[in-house]
Amino acid sequence: MDAECERLLQQVRVCRLCEALLPLGPRPVVQMAPQARIMIIGQAPGTRVHETGVPWNDPSGDTLRRWLQLSREQFYDPNVIAIMPMGFCYPGRGKSGDLPPRPECAPAWHEQLLAALPHIRLTLLIGQYAQRYYLGNQYRSLTETVRHWRDFAPDRLPLPHPSPRNRRWLSQNPWFEQEELPALRARVHQVLEL
Repeated sequence: MDAECERLLQQVRVCRLCEALLPLGPRPVVQMAPQARIMIIGQAPGTRVHETGVPWNDPSGDTLRRWLQLSREQFYDPNVIAIMPMGFCYPGRGKSGDLPPRPECAPAWHEQLLAALPHIRLTLLIGQYAQRYYLGNQYRSLTETVRHWRDFAPDRLPLPHPSPRNRRWLSQNPWFEQEELPALRARVHQVLEL
């Protein structure tokens, strides 16, 4: 692994920037290597991911891998897939699910980490927090942002969160599975064949 990327990953893994605000303590979850071609930017780890230290190691990850048509081996190969959430640690639980990602992580780490990944050809922005941070507020909602995915293709694709809690959203927006998923899969496989 490139020395700069390894140095940054070591710094991230010992980050204690918001330690006092994390109910389960810090356990930054990130995956990458300089050769990675696809970047996945999601929200923040859930409790299962916090426990295992493995990104997307939950039912949401199963759905995401199915959307991408990638095996676990491909998905967890840091030379292929880089994974960097908006908040690197589990943020805690709120009234209707996990709290939003801690706001300290992205400004502190994202730019540095992305600079160490020169081969990224596709960035998947999963959920409203990643989309607002990287795409701005040009659309009123996550649904509108995802509906306008062609505006950001082929290098960036906004996706809804693949959580089981979003089954209703998926059933109300069948265009996602009919239009964006086939384009997403084609682009993923195109990037991996380069």
